[in-house]
Amino acid sequence: MIVKNIILTLACVVPSFAFTTQSMAAGKKPAAKIRVACVGNSITYGTGIADREHFSYPVQLQRMLGEGYVVGNFGKPGATLLRHGHRPYFEQKEFVEAMRFKGDIAVVHLGINDTDPRNWPNYRDEFVGDYLALIDSLRLANPKVRIIIAKMTPIADRHPRFISGTKLWHGEIQQAIETVARVSGSELIDFHTPLYPYPNLLPDAIHPNSEGAALLARTVYSGITGNYGGLQLSQLYTDNMVLQRDVPLDIHGKADAGSKVRVSIAGIKAEGKANNRGEWSVVLPAMSAARNLTLTIEAGKQRRVFKNVAVGEVWLCSGQSNMAFRLGQSATAKTDIPLANDPDLRLYDMKPNWETYNVAWPESALDSLNHLQYYASTTWRQSTPETARRFSAVGYYFGRMLRDSLQVPVGLVCNAVGGSPTESWISRNTLETRFPAILRNWLSNDFVQPWVRERAAKNISASKDRLTRHPYEPCYLYESGIEPLQQYGIKGVVWYQGESNAHNVEAHEQLFKLLVDSWRENWKSTDMPFYYVQLSSIDRPSWTWFRNSQLQLMRNIPNTGMAVSSDLGDSLNVHPTHKLEIGQRLGRWALAKTYGRAVVPSGPLFKSAHREGNAVVVEFDYADRLTTSDGQPVRTFEIAEYNGMFYPAAVSIEGNRIRLTSDKFSTPRFVRYGWQPFTRANLVNGDGLPASTFRINLIH
Repeated sequence: MIVKNIILTLACVVPSFAFTTQSMAAGKKPAAKIRVACVGNSITYGTGIADREHFSYPVQLQRMLGEGYVVGNFGKPGATLLRHGHRPYFEQKEFVEAMRFKGDIAVVHLGINDTDPRNWPNYRDEFVGDYLALIDSLRLANPKVRIIIAKMTPIADRHPRFISGTKLWHGEIQQAIETVARVSGSELIDFHTPLYPYPNLLPDAIHPNSEGAALLARTVYSGITGNYGGLQLSQLYTDNMVLQRDVPLDIHGKADAGSKVRVSIAGIKAEGKANNRGEWSVVLPAMSAARNLTLTIEAGKQRRVFKNVAVGEVWLCSGQSNMAFRLGQSATAKTDIPLANDPDLRLYDMKPNWETYNVAWPESALDSLNHLQYYASTTWRQSTPETARRFSAVGYYFGRMLRDSLQVPVGLVCNAVGGSPTESWISRNTLETRFPAILRNWLSNDFVQPWVRERAAKNISASKDRLTRHPYEPCYLYESGIEPLQQYGIKGVVWYQGESNAHNVEAHEQLFKLLVDSWRENWKSTDMPFYYVQLSSIDRPSWTWFRNSQLQLMRNIPNTGMAVSSDLGDSLNVHPTHKLEIGQRLGRWALAKTYGRAVVPSGPLFKSAHREGNAVVVEFDYADRLTTSDGQPVRTFEIAEYNGMFYPAAVSIEGNRIRLTSDKFSTPRFVRYGWQPFTRANLVNGDGLPASTFRINLIH
């Protein structure tokens, strides 16, 4: 066999080698220790680490494994897995040394350098075969070797070739590595997931620093020993939790490899087993609404018991400050807080450790931010005047409406963050793939609102590290506020955000679609309900266009709904206090569209317009019994013959439609309604729900 001949030849050429953490004393036979060969490229070698002799991942792995192991570092900077690559690992002295080492365990991490345009585009078809040949070589050196291959570490978007191909090819190579694992029967570990949310640990966009190397060492340690720290669950598993009813319950988490996991609730029992990466999942049959249950999860000798568990409806309440706005601050607080006792309304309130006020944060805060530790620990709590007072007012009123109508337990998770832009809530892979431009130099990126950039820069001004994290950074709140939920079962999302993206309507149109897509992908629900609030009224010029864009987004994204709030705005205050109506309007969408109740979900929403002579006739959805909110004539309709030259229109209500005329021209081509940043538009339907502002072009 060619591979065997290569090994024998190289063994003769290279008489000796040194491995990183220990060397054999001349003439002494070492005690029987498990030999771990770390095969790889510069990441294994430790390039970029100031003191790689002490902090490369193989060295840190040695310390974790202890004296019963000897770990060899056979990383070659620049090495490719491909034999036709620009620096094939097969042709390096580190390959020879790895063969002579005859590891009992071989940990292979190769592929990063194969993303080079000299390599993958030309020789991709050879990758799987070349990887299998490397594995054959290791097995020839030691027929009993245990092969562990690693999915590649991430490459950050700062890499100069990221957009030109590296991102795409990196993903293709990851798939090829998975194929190699299946074909060869090797164990597969994941170097990508632990590092991916931490681009700050990749100073040059490729090589982990010492802390990143520690994550890799921990991953290998767990892969070798099966020790994943025992039973681990989503942070949402606490007493008083609410599980989503009427769908199979996917209870999942981590445990030591091979552990049998047992789950029981309400007399239902099921078992699973943790795989070699510590992952386990147990799926229970769908349950009807229930209360006062006990959920027990066991893994090995560990046992977690959760009491007063309910089964009902679970919703995520998210966005920026108008969703975070507390019930205690709302216009109806004095009336409603004393009535907030409801044991079947459960609140999981994720409050930030540091609000984004206009202050410089201390270094301790910055260190926590860099480790995605932005939210304070919390638990599920039943609604009481005290717990409700601090909870989202919009979320509370939404949940109360569901409780009153459905008569089942309702759980609300709120992770809203004041000032946060849409991009901070979108998954990294989504932005890297579909909007990479917003990731580049975000603190000086025009896609990011100037106020957002300025506030973030102020908060982290005590840091000299250019990669210091901030909650407003693209992807950050997804990584710190969505991923930790670990796909905990929810029915849908209510969202109130946009103020921090109103400067660029066109960018937000892309970002909002990506937000919805990434969350639906995360929860593996392509039609997960997503109901959001249209921005209210305030004297900010771009808000007319932004509100109109939000209306169009509802048309273009399936299973969404928009609650109009322009009638409740404040000309000077971006935080209007009338939250009861907003929560109820979101509740209407959920009751009508998600739960099939006979409820009008919205006020009039533009449907179509056409000319009849010199008049324009406008039709709406949800337009039964059109009238005005104040009994006055309909106001703020305008029409134009030429774009930009609008005149007030004479308005007449004709049943469920509006007729518009003007004596200024005979051929109207444009219509707009409520087209003032702070508008006093007054069209409502018979349920008193306001019409959305809008702008349309009859030419098209």
